[in-house]
Amino acid sequence: MKTIILPTDFSPVATNAMNYAVDMAMNLKASLLLLHVYQVPVSYNNNTDEIVPLPVIDINELEKVNKERMASLKEDIEHITSGEIKVFTQVKMGVLINELETLCDSVKPFAVIMGNKGAGLIERLLVGSSALSAIRHLTWPVLIVPAGATFKGLRKIGYACDFKKLSDTIPIDVLNEWIKTFNAELDILNVDFNKDSADKKSQEQEEMLRSMLGDLDPKFFFISGEEVEKSIHTFAESNNIDLLIVVPKKHNLLEGLFQKRHSKELVFHSHIPILSVHRK
Repeated sequence: MKTIILPTDFSPVATNAMNYAVDMAMNLKASLLLLHVYQVPVSYNNNTDEIVPLPVIDINELEKVNKERMASLKEDIEHITSGEIKVFTQVKMGVLINELETLCDSVKPFAVIMGNKGAGLIERLLVGSSALSAIRHLTWPVLIVPAGATFKGLRKIGYACDFKKLSDTIPIDVLNEWIKTFNAELDILNVDFNKDSADKKSQEQEEMLRSMLGDLDPKFFFISGEEVEKSIHTFAESNNIDLLIVVPKKHNLLEGLFQKRHSKELVFHSHIPILSVHRK
């Protein structure tokens, strides 16, 4: 049985990601593992440059409150789904990414699903930081769900790459699993950051991809322009892409999608979930 891991901080952003994850789990008949990682509140002393735990917080009480909130969340999900999916919970004190890495290595999830975009500046910074940290460090698929996105199946999946060193970078196993699991169409986006037109080498790489992914029957598109990230977003929106797959260490694509660039916040304004995968 597939398992989806959902880190949550009980915020509206996390709730939206949870709804997406629940619907996906129902579709896949997968189990859902809710993870809440908390830290002891600290205080910064300007005089000594020290960071010290706040003594007014009872650690045991903090753990109790978090476990109660998780139990309530689990109960809500089981009620909504009429008990059709198995829901597990874990509450840990520590650093989110460290706990996620340990949990993923143990569970081997189908995906880690996280939310993106907060209502205020602080929430945006925290959520964005967690999302970026996860896609940089986790070797398991990380699905970032924008605010307002809902799961209605994945009919069309896009894969953005730059047609360089494909044999060493393309996540064939993930593409095969996700396309076949959801019976989706695959659009491959040849992303050109140098604004070069398609050349003989690109055609050779396309033929290589066709050979590697032949049974998926992919369609190929060339993406370029002054702002490549915006071009990708426009293509995805206009072609009804339900999910965009990217490999974070291939080029600066993710940085552009998840961070401010030229006063634009593409992922904050996008309704398209992004799946980050590392080629193992």
